[in-house]
Amino acid sequence: MQNETRTETQNAPLKSTEPMAPAPAAPSDFEQARAVWKRLGPLGWLAVASAVLPALGGFVLLYYMNTFGETLKSYGSSGPLIFAVFFGITAGLALLPTYAQSLAGGWAFGWQIGGAAAVGGLVLGALIGYAIAFRSAGKRVTALIEEQPKWKAVYDALLNSGFVRRLLLVALIRLPPNSPFSMSNLVLAATRIPWFEYIVGTAIGMTPRTLAVAYIGSSLQSLTDKSPQARMLTIAGVVVAVVVVIIVGAIANQAIQRVTATQPPNEASR
Repeated sequence: MQNETRTETQNAPLKSTEPMAPAPAAPSDFEQARAVWKRLGPLGWLAVASAVLPALGGFVLLYYMNTFGETLKSYGSSGPLIFAVFFGITAGLALLPTYAQSLAGGWAFGWQIGGAAAVGGLVLGALIGYAIAFRSAGKRVTALIEEQPKWKAVYDALLNSGFVRRLLLVALIRLPPNSPFSMSNLVLAATRIPWFEYIVGTAIGMTPRTLAVAYIGSSLQSLTDKSPQARMLTIAGVVVAVVVVIIVGAIANQAIQRVTATQPPNEASR
């Protein structure tokens, strides 16, 4: 019996007395964000510029609204075309926001001509922004999406959902009043949305709010030239235009949630 016990003791595996190495700590949120920033390359700096520069430029443009409007008028019949080209270049390069420029177009040319020129400018700006972001992003963003199963499921469901669905999604993203133009250009181009759906969806989604802001600009320009009763009607029209844009934006946000809620069953369960 003692021999058997001794044999079992000899055959038992030896336990190490050395302390086990601690498991590596999980990276912090800051470290993860820093790693993503490095992988984005120049796209990260474009995102910062798209978020900061239009806001700063907008304040400058609003401050010099009267001078800017009078300068546009001085070009006569060429003014709307010059305005549209200026709008497209500055919006596409994320130097000026679309709202301030649409306001200036309405102030200078009235809401019909100024609004039409602003729509043309935003289409040109969308093309410029798409070209810059598409080239700068490469496949960096799609590579990040591929690493996250849930992101990839939503991305595949949207990108492979057909022409009409992609067009609807771009239009709905552009429609809300709080949808930043430059940042949306960056995101849509970086995620490789086809350019035709991108341009048509942008025009469809942004035209209502652009015309509404141009109308507000034309109303503000005419405030000093009307009687008190007419001024009250103008102010009421501006308020109604703002409310309509906000309501349409809320409806668009709800529609976006419904459009993006559908995922492939086999991917959503991961």
